[in-house]
Amino acid sequence: NMQASPTPVKHTTSYDHVKPVLDCSQPTDCEREVWNQVNTVLQDSESVLADLQAYKGAGKEIRDAIQNPSDMQLQEQAWNSVCPLVIRLKKFYNFSLRLERALQSLLESLTCPPYTPTQHLEKEQALAKQFAEILHFTLRFDELKMRIPAIQNDFSYYRRTISRNRINNLNLDIENEVNNEMANRMSLFYAEATPMLKTLSTATTNFVTENKTLPLENTTDVLSTMASVCKVMLETPDYTSRFNSEDTLLFCMRVMVGVIILYDHVHPNGAFNKSSKIDMKGCIKVLKEQPADNVEGLLNALKFTTKHLNDESTPKNIRTMLQ
Repeated sequence: NMQASPTPVKHTTSYDHVKPVLDCSQPTDCEREVWNQVNTVLQDSESVLADLQAYKGAGKEIRDAIQNPSDMQLQEQAWNSVCPLVIRLKKFYNFSLRLERALQSLLESLTCPPYTPTQHLEKEQALAKQFAEILHFTLRFDELKMRIPAIQNDFSYYRRTISRNRINNLNLDIENEVNNEMANRMSLFYAEATPMLKTLSTATTNFVTENKTLPLENTTDVLSTMASVCKVMLETPDYTSRFNSEDTLLFCMRVMVGVIILYDHVHPNGAFNKSSKIDMKGCIKVLKEQPADNVEGLLNALKFTTKHLNDESTPKNIRTMLQ
């Protein structure tokens, strides 16, 4: 006798009205002020990514200078190649600070009483979409950065050169732009495997700590709801067939991974344990069904930027899935 297998529970119904991830919503009047503020930041995000993608390090010039320490011309060439790169790295770092402020404004709007997180995501779809866009940008930035070892190489050469002050006759105007204190902060930023995500995780944690009167659930529920929306969209053929492009699929995956990481930083027990409101097994499974090239960076982010993956309370099968 054939045993009927239990029908998997479909969560689509409850999220059907919350499609902030896909639909381009116009801001309502009450959203407009925050929307405009965040929009000025998001407008610069594509050019930041284009700049990062075009980043060609000064590896060769630096090697030549180090191998021939007495050749002043080579020292100058290396220095002149590195300076514009450092200015560019400062631009990215400054952008991370703007992104952090934008994220905090969105969190304020999407968590304030008296509404539930789901009501917020329904009422403020334009802001939810911006929140998703910030995460999408962040994961793209970090995926690119992980592939450019030159960044840290160039920057540490810059710092060594300035601290030795060996090159007295070189153009040191740059020290006005990137002084020691700024260099220290940038150095910490670029030392992270996923610097933008780390910035946003810290910002979300600070948001929760500073808003003592706001129930933690207001924040974690917004994050877990968005993770579920993305997961449902990725695993539901109805939706995926409507996705007109691989880009939309990647958008959903990046947003899902982004909110999981923020949740893991903010929730005291993290995202991986049994009590988590995020179905981690389902989320990882959805990622693993995609072409490896598309998800390698995302799986790395889950491995390296989360806080609780290696906790005792993380089920073994989830840890195995991420190995």
